[in-house]
Amino acid sequence: MPEWDAKYARPEALFGDAPNEYVRRMATHPAFAATSALCLADGDGRNGTWLAGRGLAVTAVDSSTVGTEKARARDRAAGIDVERIVADLADWSPSGRRWQSVFLIYLQSEPDIRMRAFTLGVEALEPGGWVVLEAFARVADAPSGSGPKDERVLYDLDEVERAARGLQVIEALQGRVLLDEGIRHQGPANVIRFAARKLS
Repeated sequence: MPEWDAKYARPEALFGDAPNEYVRRMATHPAFAATSALCLADGDGRNGTWLAGRGLAVTAVDSSTVGTEKARARDRAAGIDVERIVADLADWSPSGRRWQSVFLIYLQSEPDIRMRAFTLGVEALEPGGWVVLEAFARVADAPSGSGPKDERVLYDLDEVERAARGLQVIEALQGRVLLDEGIRHQGPANVIRFAARKLS
């Protein structure tokens, strides 16, 4: 994707080097026992690399070739191995593969693509698997903050919960948080944090 290739071509890590706080919190949840993970829209790899460093077998998908090359360099520096795939989530398919966890962190795209990605992730879960999502929220009359201004790429919690019908919801929150992740995610932001398990 040329737009994100240009963004990831910058020398600094757009979202920092540490994993997303919600990824870290859910992956260390007492009930989280996954040994494999699918990271959708993994960008330059901070989350996939960190999960692999914890011993998970990680498959990561992102549309940016530049971001994925940076992610592979991050993997090499950490001495770990991640299966990284460059693909557009508008048409990528897991082809019947299954994972014990799926992470979808700040996929900014139009509704049909982001909900397709979320639905694919849910369908790719093994029984007992976790899906974890964090994204910028669409909030009426909310004060402005970090994140995109284009409402088409903002998430609605009801929309996410409908797509996760049948899962056991661990957490479904929408609110204002203070982001401190690289140069792109700084300051107060309206976000959705959602985690759920596939029981069968």
